[in-house]
Amino acid sequence: MPGPEQPNKPNQIHLPLLIPTDLPPQEAATATCQLLTAVVGQLPLAVAVLEGSDYRIKLANPAMYEIWQLPPGDKLGEPVFDAFPLIANQGLDELLDQVRRTGLAARGEELPSEFIRDGKQTTVYIDFVYSPLANQTSQLPDILVSATDVTERVLARRVLEETTQQLRGLVESAPFPIAVYSGREMRIELANQAIIDVYGKGPDVIGKCYPELLPELASQGIFEQLQSVYNTGVPFSSGTSRVDIDHQGELIPYYFNYNFTPLFDAAGRVYGVMNTGADVTPMELARQQVEQTATALQNAIELAELGNFSVNIATNLLTVSPRVATWFGFDSLAHDAETFIMGIGERERDYVRTSLYNTLLPGSDGRYDVIHSVVNAKTGRSVILHALGQVYFNAVGEPLRIEGTAQDITSQRELQDMLEQQVKERTEELAATNEELAATNEELAATNEELESSNEGYVVLNEDLEESNRLLLRSNDNLQQFAYVASHDLQEPLRKIQQFGDLLTTRYADSVGEELVYVERIQSAAKRMSILIKDLLDFSLISTQRDVGGTVSLQTIVESALSTLELRVEELGAQIRVEQLPTLSGNASQLTQLFQNLLSNALKFHRPGVAPVIEIKTRRVASDELPSGITPSRVAPAYQLIEVIDNGIGFEEKYVDRIFQVFQRLHGKSAYIGTGIGLAICEKVVTNHGGAITARSQPGQGAAFTIYLPT
Repeated sequence: MPGPEQPNKPNQIHLPLLIPTDLPPQEAATATCQLLTAVVGQLPLAVAVLEGSDYRIKLANPAMYEIWQLPPGDKLGEPVFDAFPLIANQGLDELLDQVRRTGLAARGEELPSEFIRDGKQTTVYIDFVYSPLANQTSQLPDILVSATDVTERVLARRVLEETTQQLRGLVESAPFPIAVYSGREMRIELANQAIIDVYGKGPDVIGKCYPELLPELASQGIFEQLQSVYNTGVPFSSGTSRVDIDHQGELIPYYFNYNFTPLFDAAGRVYGVMNTGADVTPMELARQQVEQTATALQNAIELAELGNFSVNIATNLLTVSPRVATWFGFDSLAHDAETFIMGIGERERDYVRTSLYNTLLPGSDGRYDVIHSVVNAKTGRSVILHALGQVYFNAVGEPLRIEGTAQDITSQRELQDMLEQQVKERTEELAATNEELAATNEELAATNEELESSNEGYVVLNEDLEESNRLLLRSNDNLQQFAYVASHDLQEPLRKIQQFGDLLTTRYADSVGEELVYVERIQSAAKRMSILIKDLLDFSLISTQRDVGGTVSLQTIVESALSTLELRVEELGAQIRVEQLPTLSGNASQLTQLFQNLLSNALKFHRPGVAPVIEIKTRRVASDELPSGITPSRVAPAYQLIEVIDNGIGFEEKYVDRIFQVFQRLHGKSAYIGTGIGLAICEKVVTNHGGAITARSQPGQGAAFTIYLPT
């Protein structure tokens, strides 16, 4: 709140010497007061004079009484702080004392003062000046108070500030891009989040020049449009226009409906340009796709020599393509439906009418599918058409129109008739041939007896195969037995070691010797052994479970893995970027373990002091596009390539084959905890799914694991 300001020079007011000097002191004082009252009363400025040590109101002009909202003459002779107690605690008494003590005027701006107006306490904002006034009858100089009521100005400014803030908030929260550029250099003064996202250059854009922030627009004519608006004051509207914007070194095409609007100052000069727009990229791409689809559909219709027809149920008007009109021999593309029905072969007209009527009934699927002949009205030539249409209903089930296509199948029908005739002839020939085959069958019976003896050899071979299957099942049983031992018999002693270690830790808690250190080492070793047994159990289970026949969403798999690692991700401040992943055939449990191990490794082997950044990318590759050295365990026409890329410590690429082996480690146990089985499990999961896995890396530059899974 603006407060009183100190003057920088003495400012004591002396009245002109208009009073005769030979008057007695009392008469001179009275005359001086009358003169001062007359002068002050004529001033348009609000003025009052305070006298005495308690600052009594000596006089005040009408303008001051207007501020006080009192009748003229009221409160005269009263101490000012008794007359107006609401302003008593604002430090004004100290300021008045200072003016008398120093002889210097004091001023203040927009001082809030409380007065009673219309029976209510009201805040009034005052600009004032306190000036010492020479007084020949007293040692204490009077104080001349001049004041200006600036309440309307203060309130108007506040309204303007609030309005400006509301406008800024409205702009910043608007869902469409808005920015304001000032000066010929187009410096960014205001930009909401929507347009900052479009810029793609980070949040710090205010104060930068638009051409310097987006230099890629220089060749797209946009800067010329801006300067034209600035120079001429004529707004510019682009319509749907393509704008290529550089995002991380790649030009990305966008489509906008944008506007440049000139901003004028009070003198009518252009001082800036407002940029508004709407990102219509999805709609434009959809329009282009629809246009391409319509073109492709029309090309397909032309290639297949199809015709189109549409029936308006309300008007009974049928509209057709030129090809359909040619089949019927009509010059116009639109006629009433009955005219076209009359062009149908006479024996089929009732059938067509009934079919059309049935498609319009409630409960019908609205599908119109008939084959009928058409007689050309000009040439009399008959063709056979296959008409296929669909009825479209409104929200209450009333039919609106029928849309469909028709095809001339005359040639196909003639070919079908010819084939049926040929089939009949061949059937008769086959009857004769069957008689000859009957005799041949007798000869084959004898041959079958010889083959039966050969079958005995196949029986022996089948028995050998069954024995091999039994051995394989026994091997799987042995692995499952190991899994049981690992999960129960081996874990139980470890749990007891850890429990006894906890007891020893409690017992030697106050020990000053090395006993507690040894116990902690025992517990640490037992914990590592437990983790190793669990990893071996996982590895053995994956080796025996090869059922990958289910359909799984890799997107859901990765989200599940990230949910498990959520605390570690938050702890490291990691950034995870995942492209939209496909759905494949596989085992959900194994694939979850695959991605969880890869993501866990990327978090574990991060560079000290650098937040991990992990990207998961995917694309489809044909089998003939696989790199040399990549041999999936199952042959497929195409594979889904998935990359897990991090910015961690990396490794020497010469160890790429070694890292997928069991118990292989590239880093010491003291630096990174682990058993060396995680990547071996990854390799086994990918092999089970018929794929392949590899990696590439450089020390200090992160690592990229590439997976190929059959699609």
